[in-house]
Amino acid sequence: MGAHRRPRQRATGGGRARTAATITLAGAATATGLGGGTGHADPQPTAAQVRAKVDKLYQEAEVATEKYNGAKEKADAAEQRLEDLRDEAARKEDRLNSAREALGSVAAAQYRSGGLDPALQLALSSDPDRYLDGAAFAERAGSRQQAEVGRVRKELREIEQLRGAARVEVSSLKSRRAELKRHRETVTGKLESARRLLSRLTTEERADVGDRASRSAPGPRGSLSASAQAPNSRAAAAVAYAYQKLGSPYVWGATGPNAFDCSGLTQAAYRAAGVSLPRTTYAQIDAGRRVPRSELLPGDLVFFYSGISHVGIYVGNGQMIHAPNPSAPVRVAPVDEMPFAGATRVV
Repeated sequence: MGAHRRPRQRATGGGRARTAATITLAGAATATGLGGGTGHADPQPTAAQVRAKVDKLYQEAEVATEKYNGAKEKADAAEQRLEDLRDEAARKEDRLNSAREALGSVAAAQYRSGGLDPALQLALSSDPDRYLDGAAFAERAGSRQQAEVGRVRKELREIEQLRGAARVEVSSLKSRRAELKRHRETVTGKLESARRLLSRLTTEERADVGDRASRSAPGPRGSLSASAQAPNSRAAAAVAYAYQKLGSPYVWGATGPNAFDCSGLTQAAYRAAGVSLPRTTYAQIDAGRRVPRSELLPGDLVFFYSGISHVGIYVGNGQMIHAPNPSAPVRVAPVDEMPFAGATRVV
């Protein structure tokens, strides 16, 4: 029976293998038949789909840009602190060297006058009164020496503390620079992907990507009207600056005077008005008093998207001036063209 079972198992296994092979070949043949010999690539995205994807990439790039701006602000601050620490350490080292020189002078004087018992020095002195004056000076010099030693020790302690603080700042700076590199790579990667997508479009379709959100920029009268409606002179000055920069190119990380990213434009506008704003959108939204959309006035900062990744400066009539993205320069656009997140009155 064992002899009968073994052939039967081999036959069954072989049948299964042949069945599996037959199914596989049939599937392959079917797949080949579906190709019909002609083959076909995935359908090319429509111009509208490309535009939507490009818009999404630009928005993602702007999120990364604001993170880059924040990291750069912190890196710049760390670099400045490090420079200040080094300057302070250099000044203290100068003072330390002076204190050491003073100590050396006192020690040398004592060495030169040392070796004789004070009573003997007095007995041998041709001018006892002068010697007594000198002895009193030596006592005072000893006190000064102690003071100099104390100063040297203090300077050494402070210099070591400064060096420790500088080491912390160096470590922080390295971390910030690594963060900058990561955000820079993210931004450039997103923008390069957008560029490749746009290259698939015709010239007219590419122009449409940049023109969809545009509005005719009001002339000088519009600028004067917005400034007149501003709540105060500084807000009016910021609005006037924004109008002057219409047509300036968008460059991520730029704060003017000839190119801007979104938060760089608002920061520069208020800087021109004598008001210091933080560098990033998510810090600028907390730089003033929140106002509801229904109460917007020219000069208010308007923010967009749930992550507060875009900002413009309101100029009235439901419009703002903003730096949109690399496909479009600084321009006037409706506030409702993006998801509204909030508004702040800076001054």
